[in-house]
Amino acid sequence: MSGPRRFRVFGLGQCSLDYLIEVDAFPASDSKCEFRELAIQGGGPVATALVALSRWGVACTFAGVIGDDDFGRAIHASLEEESVDLAGLVVRRGCGSQFAFVAAERGRGARTVFWRRPTGAPLAPRELDLDRLRRAEVLHTDGLMIDAALAAASAARLAGVQVVVDAGTLREGMLELARRADVFVASASFASQLVGDDDADAACGELAALGPRLVGVTLGDRGYVAREGERILRGAAHRVEARDTTGCGDVFHAGVIFGLLEGFGPERSLDFAAWAASRVATRLGGRAGIPAREDYPGR
Repeated sequence: MSGPRRFRVFGLGQCSLDYLIEVDAFPASDSKCEFRELAIQGGGPVATALVALSRWGVACTFAGVIGDDDFGRAIHASLEEESVDLAGLVVRRGCGSQFAFVAAERGRGARTVFWRRPTGAPLAPRELDLDRLRRAEVLHTDGLMIDAALAAASAARLAGVQVVVDAGTLREGMLELARRADVFVASASFASQLVGDDDADAACGELAALGPRLVGVTLGDRGYVAREGERILRGAAHRVEARDTTGCGDVFHAGVIFGLLEGFGPERSLDFAAWAASRVATRLGGRAGIPAREDYPGR
């Protein structure tokens, strides 16, 4: 008899349904604005990262929370269609799922996001399948459900599972999560909140002092800054005509994880991540532009 299925990446975090429109310019208050296109896609940092990894041939399982509403059913279907295992996705009865409305500005690549977090209780540590987690190679989390994230990270470290964190916002518990992480890649916003200005190098230094072996800050069209030990790694963004930056950070993290699994080394992992993220920006939404891994032109 065969044993339980093994997943290489255990994802814990947000999943969303995104409604995305394209406008010529973001409107002023109390005005009307005609939009050009509407796209409806699944979203969420960890969920979208797992979709990218699944498309690249990596077996993934996801733990998170949805409600029993139409949004929740659409989120479930969007992940199931991408072959992401959903054994850890908990449905909160009588509750609303995470939802986002995104307006992308034509010709700029900028977007404005309005979002609502799930109305049900966050995933609790007792709801985690730690046996499944211990069989993975990587735990990927965004830290939004911080109690569960900290418990999962502790269990992962004890089991020799690498912990990768997508740090979008400096919330309570995120620095403690950094102490339990192997790879910690933050947004420019997180870095600015951490050090009080736009000094990404200083942010990398503070994060590295907490213990991760690789830390980084994504800088959008300015590329990224990362640090491995005493080495500073800088990379330029891959140039594209950006249409919508939704999901770029999510897929950047997927690229880093893919590089870890494939043994790329930090420079190639980060470059692959930057390349994949740039391709996402060419399409509306975080998943439509995820590229095929075979198209990567890098070294």
